[in-house]
Amino acid sequence: MQGKWSLSLMAVTVMASFVAAEADACTSLIVGKQASADGSLMIARNEDYYINNWNKRQVIHPRREAAKDEQLAFKNGLKVPAPKTLYRYTGLMDWNGDTLSGDGLYEERGVNEFNVAISATNSAQVNPKAAAADPLVESGVIEAAIPSLILPQARTAREGVELLGRYVTQYGAGEGNGVLIADTGEAWYFEIGSGHHWLAYRVPQDGYLVVANGLRLHGIDLHDKDNVIASPGLADFVRKHQLLPKADERSFNFAKAFGVTGDRYNVDREWLAQHRLTPSKQQALRQDQYPLLLKPDRKIAVADVAGVLRANFDGTPLARKADADRPIGVDRTIESHIFQLRADMPKPFAVLTWQSFGSPAGAVFVPMYENALKDIAQPLRSGSAQAEGYSAYWAFRGNATLAQTNPGKYGPALRAWQSRTEGQLQAGQPHVDAMLKGLYAANADAAQAFANQWSNGVMLWAVQSARDVNQSLLTDMTKSSEKKYSPEELEKIKNL
Repeated sequence: MQGKWSLSLMAVTVMASFVAAEADACTSLIVGKQASADGSLMIARNEDYYINNWNKRQVIHPRREAAKDEQLAFKNGLKVPAPKTLYRYTGLMDWNGDTLSGDGLYEERGVNEFNVAISATNSAQVNPKAAAADPLVESGVIEAAIPSLILPQARTAREGVELLGRYVTQYGAGEGNGVLIADTGEAWYFEIGSGHHWLAYRVPQDGYLVVANGLRLHGIDLHDKDNVIASPGLADFVRKHQLLPKADERSFNFAKAFGVTGDRYNVDREWLAQHRLTPSKQQALRQDQYPLLLKPDRKIAVADVAGVLRANFDGTPLARKADADRPIGVDRTIESHIFQLRADMPKPFAVLTWQSFGSPAGAVFVPMYENALKDIAQPLRSGSAQAEGYSAYWAFRGNATLAQTNPGKYGPALRAWQSRTEGQLQAGQPHVDAMLKGLYAANADAAQAFANQWSNGVMLWAVQSARDVNQSLLTDMTKSSEKKYSPEELEKIKNL
């Protein structure tokens, strides 16, 4: 067995009674460069599902030239003309996303050759009045398609925002969604509020933004063309259909116009994340809307983001509320990711992905240089919704399940393993970055080959470490099931 064990295992309660439309609920975080501990820009999200067992597969799409009259086509009926050149990008696909039985690709997050990173999406409820004024379009832009649609085409984050906006305007949207789009220079948060209306906001570098499953954008100056991009005629549409008492273009409340604000399912998580990162700011529970942007009390590190993505209500006033049943960390998270975008690193290493398979409450965040990947280790490209012994997902998911048989005993063991493993990875990462930067200056091909081998190797190491923990848990559980004999009975058994 490798080292000790870890993890904030007790991934608290599942929201059993919430409406089906929000079953695929997620929590997202954007951190500006000046708010981070190492000057990187970060975007992160828990991909939550409605069941506990749903594997994901890492995929690489190489750069290629489109065929004549080729279309980018998706399972819901969305079809758009393909660009002449489709850029290389990575994705994290549903295990059955490219099969007839799947509901679509759901690549969810990825990075392309220009270091544009996307995390999509945070599902959001559209209010009845907005839905009636501009209905959602079944064959429009949806979560299952967004990374696969934008990453092959965008050279910058702003270009990705503009492209996604044009698609929603032209083809419509099938869902209310929040999308994170970033490059090494800036991060944008993009919200879809109806069939054809949307708003995108460039997040300031000195703060952070947290998103649950409600639309969040408010206090937005629609005239700020450097930092805000909106659907055509947005304010006039809101006035025409009286979606707001007053459509103030200098402090526009997109969330109230198109979404549902004040839902405890969402605002509890918003309060929790802001409480963890800015504890000095005293805020009442369950406000209708929380500040869109806050500055952290101290600079935010990868470990802090991971802590937010695992957070439950323990030690907070929400722990005393019987109806506080939707924290950030839940057992039905099927993967969690943190993208660090670093302008000071060579292009192939500028995006560092910290990837967790299964709920981060039962797994570790493992780093990899996705733009240097030439191949994918087997644990990242195998598996299904059925437990097996090959995939990264089931290596971590299995430990979380076993630990729940005796959380008082096995929870601390998993947390210790997690803390030790992630501590080693996070402490060593600056040294790997420095080595790669130096090697790249001397031999770019050798640096990229090393980054590919290192990324796959560290994931294989983490998966094997999880399997070691699994064997230890099973061994202890087996011992715990032994009948307890008196000393006399035990001696008799030994001598038979």
